[in-house]
Amino acid sequence: MKSVKKPVFFIVAALILALTVLTIGGVHTAYGDVVTSWVRGLDDIRWGIDIRGGVDVTFTPPSDVDATDQQVDAARSVIETRLMANNITDYEIYPDYNSDRIIVRFPWQSDDEDFDPEAAVKELGETALLTFREGQANVGNGDPESLPLVLSGADVESANAYYDDKDSEFAVSLKLKDSGKEAFSEATGRLAGNGYISIWLDEYCFSSPSVNAKISDGSATISGNFTREEVIALADKINGGALPYKLVTDSFSTISPTLGEGAKEAMGIAAVAAFLLVSIFMVILYRVPGIIAVFGLLGQAIGSLAVVTGFFWFNNSFTLTIPGIAGIILSIGMGVDANVITGERIKEELRAGKTLDGALQAGYKRAFTAIFDGNVTLIIIAIVLMGAFGTPDSWASIALQWLFFMFGPSTAGTIYSFGFTLGVGAVLNFVFGVFTSRLMTYSIAKFQFFRKPTWFGGPKGGAVNA
Repeated sequence: MKSVKKPVFFIVAALILALTVLTIGGVHTAYGDVVTSWVRGLDDIRWGIDIRGGVDVTFTPPSDVDATDQQVDAARSVIETRLMANNITDYEIYPDYNSDRIIVRFPWQSDDEDFDPEAAVKELGETALLTFREGQANVGNGDPESLPLVLSGADVESANAYYDDKDSEFAVSLKLKDSGKEAFSEATGRLAGNGYISIWLDEYCFSSPSVNAKISDGSATISGNFTREEVIALADKINGGALPYKLVTDSFSTISPTLGEGAKEAMGIAAVAAFLLVSIFMVILYRVPGIIAVFGLLGQAIGSLAVVTGFFWFNNSFTLTIPGIAGIILSIGMGVDANVITGERIKEELRAGKTLDGALQAGYKRAFTAIFDGNVTLIIIAIVLMGAFGTPDSWASIALQWLFFMFGPSTAGTIYSFGFTLGVGAVLNFVFGVFTSRLMTYSIAKFQFFRKPTWFGGPKGGAVNA
């Protein structure tokens, strides 16, 4: 305690206020129409579908189909292609290989007054129309009917990504059924050396390989300057177009953007009102520790929002949902609890006759165990929620795979968001509710004006000097 100097209180308070200003407003520069965000603010938060509105749908194969992992990946690729073809790029899609489910979420198209979510979902689940056509086409939407048909998806047996050791490159091996061998042999013989065969999924062209030689045995190789991920995606698209079934909608829900925006505003107002009321309560009840608690709670709340916006270099921006906001509020409630425990312990020590310095040291020491237990419990709960309901490739899901492997992925972004903000808030409670508050308290206790025990809830005339 002796090593903490008087200026520490003002330095920490200034840092918390600076973090508050930067997190709320961000730092942006504009050059013409180009805006660069150096520090992301609250306006840069990526809101979840439950706030901005959108569609949440789960697809499965027909009940009599036991899809392979490769077919699930292929179906996912088809859905991604159709989403991109409709200019829906901000989507979430998660495959569940154990139950053959594909979970898809995409935002409401707010700029399209005629957007029909049910029709969009129906289109996503329709059997993909894969065609190989004579001629080159640019990647993207187009008119496949303008090019002569060579093969359809029914003529494709399989497509597999592999690494060609001979040429040291990634490629896709294509194997045709007997029904397509003759047509493909004729087309490649005619186009060899100076022609192309474009590959289409519905009205979206995703590849236009050149024809180097006649292929008569139905086994072709699509090569080029591909990465491993690109050849896997290409094979998945081809296999998706060759699926013999269409996807079935297992569950479907929509959230109106008006409803979501209203819920966000209501929770925001409730959070601000609750913070103000709690701050007043803490100051009246605990005096100086109450004032310091307000700074700590402000730091914890702003710190949680800063992590969500991607303010810190070690974390990308995070999608914030309504349960995610609830996680922030709940963790702040735990922060209030930490400050109440500390304030009460300091009161008890002062009323037991200890000096101010002795009461502060003993109060924080006695309170720490309860605060530590409560927040560690919250962190464990948060990790379990993130592991159970996160995407299969998230660190929490990977770490807890040994626990949830028998259930398969149960991705639910809203619950994952709740676990994430709850865990972040619990960690920040250690930073602001314990470490920062202790520094500020020890610092302000150095000022002679605040050396009276009554400023800390003690009795009048109590001991002051250590």
